[in-house]
Amino acid sequence: MPITVGHDTSKTRKTLEVNGKSYAYYSIPAAEAAGLGDFSKLPAALKVVLENMLRFEDGKTVSVDDIKAFSDWAKDGGKGNRELAYRPARVLMQDFTGVPAVVDLAAMRDGIKALGGDAQKINPLNPVDLVIDHSVMIDEFGNPRAFQMNVDREYERNIERYEFLKWGQSAFNNFRVVPPGTGICHQVNLEYLAQTVWTDEDQDGQEVAYPDTLVGTDSHTTMVNGAAVLGWGVGGIEAEAAMLGQPISMLIPEVVGFKLTGEMMEGTTGTDLVLKVVEMLREKGVVGKFVEFYGSGLDNLPLAQRATIANMAPEYGATCGFFPIDAETIRYLEQTGREKDRIALVEAYAKENGFWRTPDYDPVYTDTLELDMGTIVPAISGPKRPQDYIALDGAAPAFAKFVEDQRAGKDASESSEARWEAEGGAPEPADIPGDQGHHRKGWYKTDDGAYQLHDGSIVIASITSCTNTSNPYVMIGAGLVARKARELGLNRKPWVKTSLAPGSKVVSDYLEAAGLQEDLDAVGFNLVGYGCTTCIGNSGPLDEPISKAINDYDLIATSVLSGNRNFEGRISPDVRANYLASPPLVVAYALVGDMNVNIATDPIGTDKDGNDVYLKDIWPSNAEIAELVEKTVTRESFQSKYADVFKGDEKWQSVEVNGGETYDWPASSTYVQNPPYFQGMSKEPGEITNIEGAKVLALLGDMITTDHISPAGSFKESTPAGQYLIERQVPVREFNSYGSRRGNHEVMMRGTFANIRIKNEMLDGVEGGYTKGPDGEQTSIYDASMAHQEQGTPLVIFGGEQYGAGSSRDWAAKGTALLGVKAVIAESFERIHRSNLVGMGVIPFEFTGGDTRKTLELTGEETVSITGLDTITPLAEVPCSITYADGSTKEITLKCRIDTAIEKEYVEHGGVLHYVLRDLAAA
Repeated sequence: MPITVGHDTSKTRKTLEVNGKSYAYYSIPAAEAAGLGDFSKLPAALKVVLENMLRFEDGKTVSVDDIKAFSDWAKDGGKGNRELAYRPARVLMQDFTGVPAVVDLAAMRDGIKALGGDAQKINPLNPVDLVIDHSVMIDEFGNPRAFQMNVDREYERNIERYEFLKWGQSAFNNFRVVPPGTGICHQVNLEYLAQTVWTDEDQDGQEVAYPDTLVGTDSHTTMVNGAAVLGWGVGGIEAEAAMLGQPISMLIPEVVGFKLTGEMMEGTTGTDLVLKVVEMLREKGVVGKFVEFYGSGLDNLPLAQRATIANMAPEYGATCGFFPIDAETIRYLEQTGREKDRIALVEAYAKENGFWRTPDYDPVYTDTLELDMGTIVPAISGPKRPQDYIALDGAAPAFAKFVEDQRAGKDASESSEARWEAEGGAPEPADIPGDQGHHRKGWYKTDDGAYQLHDGSIVIASITSCTNTSNPYVMIGAGLVARKARELGLNRKPWVKTSLAPGSKVVSDYLEAAGLQEDLDAVGFNLVGYGCTTCIGNSGPLDEPISKAINDYDLIATSVLSGNRNFEGRISPDVRANYLASPPLVVAYALVGDMNVNIATDPIGTDKDGNDVYLKDIWPSNAEIAELVEKTVTRESFQSKYADVFKGDEKWQSVEVNGGETYDWPASSTYVQNPPYFQGMSKEPGEITNIEGAKVLALLGDMITTDHISPAGSFKESTPAGQYLIERQVPVREFNSYGSRRGNHEVMMRGTFANIRIKNEMLDGVEGGYTKGPDGEQTSIYDASMAHQEQGTPLVIFGGEQYGAGSSRDWAAKGTALLGVKAVIAESFERIHRSNLVGMGVIPFEFTGGDTRKTLELTGEETVSITGLDTITPLAEVPCSITYADGSTKEITLKCRIDTAIEKEYVEHGGVLHYVLRDLAAA
């Protein structure tokens, strides 16, 4: 479908000849020559946004003043607050977030017909790629059958969803699906879909070249910024609006420059670097900002490692972490099999239009910080947040302190030894390395004998996630660690659940070519699937005796994974401490099986002759790794593995497609249901009204993540979501996960605020999705909200700092809205979740004047009224009255985080999709 650009100003539209082909493009130097401003000192990331303004300037949604604002930004030292209408080139989805997005599109087709409109108006106007990567679960592991058995189980669990997605592929224009078992969306995007410079025909039939840009329904869409493709995660709601032709409303962002110098030292990895970067940027504070990496260190940083840094932008809180185009970008495009003409165009366009990073590249930034890569040391992060950086030699003492803090003030239950004795006796427990007297110990029995578990036992070690499996240097490194360990006779500990889930089939290709997959298999890291597994909570169940021992003895079990997220309750319901590490360290920790061992200095095992083996004995040199990468990671491999990327295997090809222009919603489906958003919708929007007499549904602390609000992992029979499925004759074995059931609002609203580790401060010491109902008794948040809604009572949520951090999942906002919450009041919001709340018609408010839930001494028994909303303007301050349980009142001022004029319209309509639907119906 042709792109529709703004009117041709001829002042900025120029022609570029490359390899005998002619491309129109919008020239930043020409804009300067035309007197629109001085853009020479703009960061490359902002030049991408500027080009977008030049291309779509029409005097209405994008004006000449919008373009001039970029020059003012540079003059003002990287400051600006002008609202822009930004149009990305394309949209990327994964299936957890993509299924509800397609559900919404299908529901909008029903909705527009009810309003008298044409269902065919509900079609993506921009290209949309959906990669099915979030559904594979590690049921089987540690054997050659694991991959096929997990794939078979994936299809059994998810066939309803796959049938629906196949219908979407046939029903909607501009919508492609990458089948299961192919890879992770961000790695597929980096290695295949992304082009760095995009081309398309405009409305006049001319080929136009412009920067490749996108938004994605996953927060780690930022990964592709490593290849100079500007992209970031948005909620599914915002992505749906973008694919339907709505511009992304944004302010010209601040851009923090992160200068990298020096070179990585022997024995360190790209993962070690990114964990330090995350710590530094979280401390700096970059929420809502662009981060651009520059400096001479980039000359020593392969693109795969740049992509790892860019991937973790959500972990350091930035909108994106961008790397400009340079010679390394061109090398990577060549290596990964891009067409020769495309590669030539990228280089020519970047140099012609001012996007090429030269040795003297030093633009204006809002703020800067610097890191000498020569200072990086091996490290991990955890046990609860990605920014909790720990140098490797301090990991064991840090874990001991964590356990001590966890146990402090708790009444120790009966010892595991006494309980085991009551069950028939057990061997005497061995001492735990580093034991400071605060550890608990437990025993479990298997056919192979009895084993001790204790606080710190590593029960999951997973090489997973696009974050690191996209980097051949750390993947080859992991294989070499496995090889050296195997040669010495080391193996994983029997209680460790090991897995290898790469982000693309190319990884398997080069591991096999290097002969390393056999070594990984030998120490338990067999292939379990191509997709997001442990990183998103799809770690699968632990062996029953291990799970039982952990829970019987209340042990603090641990996991080590090569992912990007380690929030509470995310990885496994049995694991309370989770650590992010490089793939080679994941293998090493699996050999040790214990976080109490200081693997930087202590022996990690003994060889065949009984000699101590240390980490340095199995750690490969940088030269060993580089030699194998050079030999096995080839252009031909990428071209071969991506040749039929949309075709899928026989299983995918046999999935049936039902339905036509609109979807025939199956009444019995527990995966896909028609959501209530557009049912009974009027043709005209309403007005924003004041919130009167609202009750508190939850009183929450700092860093409440979207995992807390809308968990993605497994859930139990006793939960409201579990009860819903049991009532519909779904056995517990078939529950699957919250993430897989995001196409069913009935499951998801019951799962909202249902994380097993969430703490509602209205209750004393209670974990899980509980609150007080209208009668003051403890009940589930879902049941309480239903009771309040029956009484016609509006609800509010109170929170602390960084409310809504983490994944971009739209259900954190959708579920909040469906529970009857009218406002969320917090100290600060993470970018995506704030936008998602607005997109669902829920108003975010921030405390002002030093007020917090603590200074206000809130208990959750209060009644809240917020006025001034009927005349609200973006970012206005409004009065809020809090009535306490004793009848006393307090007046405070809140800042309304409806940030832009268009966001106000969204709330008036009841949400962004309602806005779009009415607009299309009226057209």
